[in-house]
Amino acid sequence: MSARVAVSRLDPAIAARLKRNADGLVCAIAQQRDTGEVLMVAWMDDEALHRTLTTGRATYWSRSREDYWVKGESSGHAQRVVGVRLDCDGDAVLVTVDQTGPACHTGTRTCFDADVLPVADAG
Repeated sequence: MSARVAVSRLDPAIAARLKRNADGLVCAIAQQRDTGEVLMVAWMDDEALHRTLTTGRATYWSRSREDYWVKGESSGHAQRVVGVRLDCDGDAVLVTVDQTGPACHTGTRTCFDADVLPVADAG
């Protein structure tokens, strides 16, 4: 397995705006471009964000494999990136994509369709 790159090629102006967790990562939310559907959540470091911005292919950091992965590279369930936004605090990235096939590793369209939790009526 390869380690994370020591020096990223991410634009320093963008890197300066990121608020990373203790592992040097920011949360990345993948959203379907035309429907607004939230597809999945993953993690990016500076280099994964750089690769996403420069290739148009969603690239993430796998904490379990400790390696970069391009969504769909092995499964064919690719994410073509159409936009990337940094949230107001700099601790999350919204990646707007055109998803091919299921986004979830379980084979479902989204990682958020399995468990709907009950919410009390706040009225």
